Amino acid sequence: MAIVVVIAGTWIGYQQVADSECTGAVDLTVAATPEIAPAVDQVAKEWSAAGAEVDGACVRVTVTEEVASTIAGAVSRDHAAPLPGLDPAPDAVQVPDVWLPDSSAWLMRLQQEAAGFLPSKITSVAQSPLVLAAPEPIAKKLGWPDRKIGWTQLVENFSADEPLSVGIMDPTVDASGLTSLVAMNQATGTASPAAVQAKTRALTAVSQNKFKLRDELLAKFPKSAADLTNPDSVAIAPLSEEDVVAYNAERPAVPLSAIYLDPAPAPLDYPYTIMPQVVDPQKSAAAEGLRAQLVAADAKDALAAAGLRAPDGTYGAAFKAPMGAPQASPAVTAGTGRSADGGAAAGGVTGAELSQVVGSWIALTKPGQALTVFDVSGSMADPVPTAGGKSRAEVTQAAATVGLSLFSNKWSVGVWRFSTRLQGTRPWEQLVPIKSLATSRDELQNSIGRLDPTNGDTGLYDTILDAYNHVKANYAEGKSNSVILFTDGANQNPDGITRPQLLAALKKAQDPKTPIRLVLIAVGPDVNLDELTEISDAVKGSGVFPAEDPTKITSIFAQAIGSRTGVK
Repeated sequence: MAIVVVIAGTWIGYQQVADSECTGAVDLTVAATPEIAPAVDQVAKEWSAAGAEVDGACVRVTVTEEVASTIAGAVSRDHAAPLPGLDPAPDAVQVPDVWLPDSSAWLMRLQQEAAGFLPSKITSVAQSPLVLAAPEPIAKKLGWPDRKIGWTQLVENFSADEPLSVGIMDPTVDASGLTSLVAMNQATGTASPAAVQAKTRALTAVSQNKFKLRDELLAKFPKSAADLTNPDSVAIAPLSEEDVVAYNAERPAVPLSAIYLDPAPAPLDYPYTIMPQVVDPQKSAAAEGLRAQLVAADAKDALAAAGLRAPDGTYGAAFKAPMGAPQASPAVTAGTGRSADGGAAAGGVTGAELSQVVGSWIALTKPGQALTVFDVSGSMADPVPTAGGKSRAEVTQAAATVGLSLFSNKWSVGVWRFSTRLQGTRPWEQLVPIKSLATSRDELQNSIGRLDPTNGDTGLYDTILDAYNHVKANYAEGKSNSVILFTDGANQNPDGITRPQLLAALKKAQDPKTPIRLVLIAVGPDVNLDELTEISDAVKGSGVFPAEDPTKITSIFAQAIGSRTGVK
């Protein structure tokens, strides 16, 4: 597999010592997403020909085309911090000195999971707005180019009698797919059951036409007028402006229109990322030198030839602007994500939002098994000020009902409740064994009504250990296996084990052949987060997710599925 990856990767490297007066050479490796790689290579060549050097040493730049998901997989592999939904890269794929993915969403996802991933500098060097790509006849029926179209109209399409077939790139491996789902998530909202139902309906619909490769999605657009009514073709898809420009450059019989959305979502911002391992002063200076060349005015034409805009949203003379394209899209000043020099955020999207969207997608499209465990101790009867006086238990039950709807029938789910002495000295009770949602959704839904508070305390430690061992004993091969536990307090159980005993038992129970995530959702302001964090630290791939305001449990629940590290 590794050999295939290396051979398949497109090599457009350029190595040249600019003149014989150089006292040495500084080698700089750059991995750039395919659409911008030719422009980066051209700028690097021109810089080298003009005498690129650092302290008398000539700079030799090697540019390779790599899809962003491949390098993200390599970074997550090296940091032992897997990204949910993304496979680690083969060992043959090495992390470059400079990475230029298509979107800062990749940096945010990595930093959500690997706190130690801190690039020395992040700078946007290009951008491409996110648009709805549609064959021109279909776009005209939607009112293009005169009518403004937003994400709300796209979401409404999924409840129409004859909805358009919408394609999408898999958001776990592609930034345009992830960014578009974030925008749809913002358009539908996340708080009300109706909003969650609308989002679930939209996600379910687009998941029927998901693609991992951009060329596969583009190939599904109609190739002739007769294909416009073909049910197997794609009528519309959120893609980048550059995708539309590149597609139309091939002069297809049915060209694509680029429908510019209102409000405009965050564009692909092409962050030039100097990676953390670049600590040598000469190599760092070389990386900074190439960055300066890419943001210089002369680079705009090279970007335009590649179908890309400059970071300020304007474009060069060679740009083939689609009909209705704005002269300038909103500027991007810095990559989203943290850098050692304090790189700012762009696009108004947080890592938590990305995790929520990834989590919702995984719940609907990937197979999984989860044992859900609910605290029913006496404190769960306490009122929630932001919920009109409803108790923590009532709010959690409502969130559980909505959360259950997020899971597809590919999942198996069980339900426990816990307090103290629910069965003899045992603090927990099984309400529903782990069962397929395809056959037991109603039974699971009905069990949520049995999560009313008791008069007991919180037998947290014994319940966590028993739940973990239960999932291990019933491990499902080929699925993600999780314990998802909701609690509002610290352990209070004189009949149970101690924290050191719990930690030791969890470490002993783990088996790399049967990985199990422990997801701890902290309900309300009274939870001992230090205690929960110490417990989650004992189980690889686990995390703590605080819901200080219990009315936001549903969003945090989705975030927990889409992230592996929680507050850590």
